[in-house]
Amino acid sequence: MIKKTLHAIAWRAERLLDRIKGQRDPRRIIEPYIGYANPDHIVVRGRVLTALRRNAPTPTQSWWVNFKQMFSLFLTDEVANVTVQSGKINAISDDEGYFSLLLPRDRQSGWVDIPVTIAGQTGQTLCPVLVPGGTARFGIISDIDDTVLKTGAYSLIRNLWNSLTGNALTRRIFPDAVTCLQSLSEEGRNPVYYVSSSPWNLHHFLDRIFHLADLVKGPKFLRDLGLSQTQFVTGTHGDHKGGAIDVLMAANPQLGYVLMGDTGQHDAMVYRDAVLRHPGRVMAVVLRKPGPGPDAQSRAAMDEIRGAGVPVFSAVDFAGVAPSIDAIAAQD
Repeated sequence: MIKKTLHAIAWRAERLLDRIKGQRDPRRIIEPYIGYANPDHIVVRGRVLTALRRNAPTPTQSWWVNFKQMFSLFLTDEVANVTVQSGKINAISDDEGYFSLLLPRDRQSGWVDIPVTIAGQTGQTLCPVLVPGGTARFGIISDIDDTVLKTGAYSLIRNLWNSLTGNALTRRIFPDAVTCLQSLSEEGRNPVYYVSSSPWNLHHFLDRIFHLADLVKGPKFLRDLGLSQTQFVTGTHGDHKGGAIDVLMAANPQLGYVLMGDTGQHDAMVYRDAVLRHPGRVMAVVLRKPGPGPDAQSRAAMDEIRGAGVPVFSAVDFAGVAPSIDAIAAQD
């Protein structure tokens, strides 16, 4: 009862603050997110804010400066009920400022920049979208923390310290992840998607880290950590990742997928459930072993995945994974 009461108070307070701060501020700007395509639509994504928060870090600045800059990324003023448009297609931003524009899919493929405008304003924002071509052999769905980005998510304290006291110039992408994903993507032939419980506030931050490390670019499916009317934090870790995997399975029904993650959290269980929900669609599961390695629950989930006929590659790095996946793809 107390938890429900506190949640109701917090939710109403956030709604009131959003109206006061965001709706009264006359500024409106689009933060573009990387979109994707499904069989019928090009899905253009973004968020309407009063201002963009961008930092200019240096490699040697103190952890305290890093913390303040990271904290500032969460102080967004989102704006609801704003009409955004591309051509004749309109969408309205939701309570957290998010929007999705569903444009008819045509024959174009690869990277496409879609101009989006805010109704009543001049100027436009280019929102990038990845549209897989007809020659794609398979897709890759990858976790981020401790899969491609060294985080220490298996330890709450280590995770918070690394996430809040580093910056875009000091955070480390695993070199083997860069090499593996570059090989699997085949110079963009095979689409790469990133699914993570990191908040949408970090989209640009992660983009910059990926770009500096030359990690394969791809649409991100991040998590809204804001309050909902029914929950303190919208959705759960497993629900979010599983839901994103379902969306991508439906987006490319002709493709099998490689699922990449790590054993530090719950990826083995999330991927096992995906294998069972989508029989025949998962070509392989690849799991990095960070920190102490898999626990009993993760090992059991990996055995279930193998029992379903899906190969599992689990090691401290991704060395040798790409040639093995290529051999599996060649057999299909």
